[in-house]
Amino acid sequence: VQLQASGGGLVQAGGSLRLSCVASGDTIRNYIVAWFRQAPGKEREFIATISRGGGSTNLIDFVKGRFTISRDNAKNTVYLQMNTLEPDDTAVYYCAADRFSRTGSAIEKAYRTWGQGTLVTVSS
Repeated sequence: VQLQASGGGLVQAGGSLRLSCVASGDTIRNYIVAWFRQAPGKEREFIATISRGGGSTNLIDFVKGRFTISRDNAKNTVYLQMNTLEPDDTAVYYCAADRFSRTGSAIEKAYRTWGQGTLVTVSS
């Protein structure tokens, strides 16, 4: 499978963006999908993961209540809805897919396939 992330851009603090991760080459329903991000000068960090059917999600604490992960397997797409954005959310956001695990992981090494990243810039 190949992943294409999109939807990033420049937004003011308090604004919203929806990122999309579109799969090609295989059906995304076979994969657990996660979003990670990497801010300038920092290591990549886990944001959220969603189960194959979409019934189970896990988000890191500092985005709970602001971000939502969802998927539309018919469209081969996973989304990250980001609301009430803050300047600290500025980062390149990556989606990643794992075909083999039973549950989602916050560990990068669990994911074999990565999208190219989409830049989110939040101005104050």
